[in-house]
Amino acid sequence: MLSTADNELMCRVGPGTPMGEVLRHYWLPVLFPTELEADGPPLRTRLLGEDLVAFKDTEGRIAFLRNACPHRGASMFFGRNEESGLRCVYHGWKFDVEGNCVDMPNEPAESNFKHKIRAAAYPGREHGGMVWVYMGHNTAPPLPHFEWTQVPEDQRRVSWKVVRECNWVQSLEGDLDSSHIGFLHARLLPAVGGQRPRPGGVSDKSPVLEVMDTDIGVMYGARREERADSYYWRTTQFVMPFYGMFPAGLDGRVPCHIWVPVDDENTLSWGLDWHPFTPFTAQERSAATIVAGGGAELLPHSSRPHGDWYTVANRANEYLIDRAVQATQTYTGIPTVALQDTAVTEAMGPIYTRNREHLGSSDTMIIRTRARLIGIAKAWRDRGVPPPGATDPAAFRVRSAAVYLPRSLSWVEALADWHAARAGLPAAALKV
Repeated sequence: MLSTADNELMCRVGPGTPMGEVLRHYWLPVLFPTELEADGPPLRTRLLGEDLVAFKDTEGRIAFLRNACPHRGASMFFGRNEESGLRCVYHGWKFDVEGNCVDMPNEPAESNFKHKIRAAAYPGREHGGMVWVYMGHNTAPPLPHFEWTQVPEDQRRVSWKVVRECNWVQSLEGDLDSSHIGFLHARLLPAVGGQRPRPGGVSDKSPVLEVMDTDIGVMYGARREERADSYYWRTTQFVMPFYGMFPAGLDGRVPCHIWVPVDDENTLSWGLDWHPFTPFTAQERSAATIVAGGGAELLPHSSRPHGDWYTVANRANEYLIDRAVQATQTYTGIPTVALQDTAVTEAMGPIYTRNREHLGSSDTMIIRTRARLIGIAKAWRDRGVPPPGATDPAAFRVRSAAVYLPRSLSWVEALADWHAARAGLPAAALKV
């Protein structure tokens, strides 16, 4: 159970809110580089409750401007991107990537008024196959050195991008919940003795969790009784401010979800994975495999911010649930893993009220992560303590894991170098 005050503190991200100010210490991944072109049309975005337009100027520099001209509030989405700046079509005022007004053609030539006007502008950078924006009030820190931003391009892939219509925290919490995979994402086993089909997947559906704080977030190991001589450990990292690295593949592939708050009630989510040592095949990296929602069809373009990234399956059509499939094939009857997650998190409401829930031992990671987020927001609000890792790019270089280890080994010690992205899996790890 979480108090209403703490829930509000954790979830609200608009300008001036404690959590919103915490998030503004970090770079935010927003676009594919292919979504912008030099002197091309500006793109509507919305982040942390602010309506913006992104554009790339003649020299290839990227910026995000507030989507309201400082003159009389006209939308900069309709602007002309030309000659190293974005020009408002209402009266011709033109702004560069730093927000400086560089031309004011409806004012007398001798006027210096343009030198007194600035548009709210945030810097953008390409990094690791994405376009990032920094919305902070001070000089931008170095971009984070996630391992996937540092490996060769053929060792990473972005597999999906989509807008989820609910608060960012309830989206994130799905990544931190190891026990739901044996139910929500299960395929059904054949019926036995005339009984209804049973969920498949992992055989031990009640993992024992061991949770610990890290320099940059929270990590846990979920221990399962899968073999007589070993434990099956699935480890998950919560990395500030909104990254969930859920258990890696047994082949060493590391997945990550990113939950960027659009506003209090919408979240821009990314799915990506990388391999520390081995390239993906050309087919695995093909643009044809990069789809929204892990396989869900996209709606036609809309005028909403991030309007290219909404799925056909949504709350209005019950996420295309098929009750016949639910009865015989999959636990939910909802088509894809990502849509299954989307359905349960969006159905909680735009902002989940946590003061009536009942958490068990399998929710230990969620409890600890909430406490960490709330503590960081309060430390900034009350004492001005900067959030962890915001100015330390190396702090983000971590991994998750899925591995069999002999029962005599400590997972924390055996996987320390792996989790810190310093080495491969330990020699003690048992093969499938």
